[in-house]
Amino acid sequence: MASVWFINSFCAVLQGSLFGQLGTMPSTYSTLFLSGQGLAGIFAALAMLMSMASGVDAQTSALGYFITPCVGILLSILCYLSLPHLEFARYYLAKKLSQAPAQELETKAELLQADEKNGIPISPQKAGPALDLDLEKEPESELELEEPQKPGKPSVFVVFRKIWLTALCLVLVFTVTLSVFPAITAMVTSSTSPGKWSQFFNPICCFLLFNIMDWLGRSLTSYFLWPDEDSRLLPLLVCLRFLFVPLFMLCHVPTRARLPTIFWQDAYFITFMLLFAVSNGYLVSLTMCLAPRQVLPHEREVAGALMTFFLALGLSCGASLSFLFKALL
Repeated sequence: MASVWFINSFCAVLQGSLFGQLGTMPSTYSTLFLSGQGLAGIFAALAMLMSMASGVDAQTSALGYFITPCVGILLSILCYLSLPHLEFARYYLAKKLSQAPAQELETKAELLQADEKNGIPISPQKAGPALDLDLEKEPESELELEEPQKPGKPSVFVVFRKIWLTALCLVLVFTVTLSVFPAITAMVTSSTSPGKWSQFFNPICCFLLFNIMDWLGRSLTSYFLWPDEDSRLLPLLVCLRFLFVPLFMLCHVPTRARLPTIFWQDAYFITFMLLFAVSNGYLVSLTMCLAPRQVLPHEREVAGALMTFFLALGLSCGASLSFLFKALL
């Protein structure tokens, strides 16, 4: 129990720090980071399948499970240490609040647009230099007067007020996912006669299928972000995922005492899992990408760290609900 506590604490610190750094970069890189998490789940599912298929003893399997993540961690550390040597990464990682005025003016239009979305009135004098900067229509004296002041330290509460709806969506996505996966889905068995398919049904259709489709859903945000941050359709899509809870609970679970079995066939479970996993990966990646776009540039790092906190909160809520749903079976 102590080991689990330390591992998850360190993981939360690492994940929050990385998301904070990613908040200063374009949203495409947040998508790639989340896709990497999805790939990690695929590797774990494949390791379980290879262990079952090989028929080796438990000691050998444990050694393989231990070596695989050690190699993965080593490669990740080497990749992270190589970031300071990449010009693109250096630009964003070193882009702090002490930017030169010329660099600030380059992002003036983005700042004004963010101000407008966040309810901050924009005066014509403030908007003029940003709109006519490339045409050099403004006098030099006015440009000097309009040099942006160095913004203060971002307030956590101010940032939270801007992203609270997106953060709530992230919490609900993980609450639904962890409430049934894997507590309920791991109990579902094949309705066919005992054999190889029955033996590998759950590792393939539950764990491997979920991780592959989850990774696919996370990768979709590299091509489009829909709905956008101003749409009220996102909360609706998130709430619709609660339908998966009764659907999985009514699948073929032999050890049940209360609820009946309605969806006997394997095809039902596979279909539910496909939609469940894709929607989980897509909505998680979408919310993580939209949150930094709802705040000002100097607040994006705080927004990324806050979203990591709500991600962990969603995991905790889902894991707690899983005991209730399992008892209802």
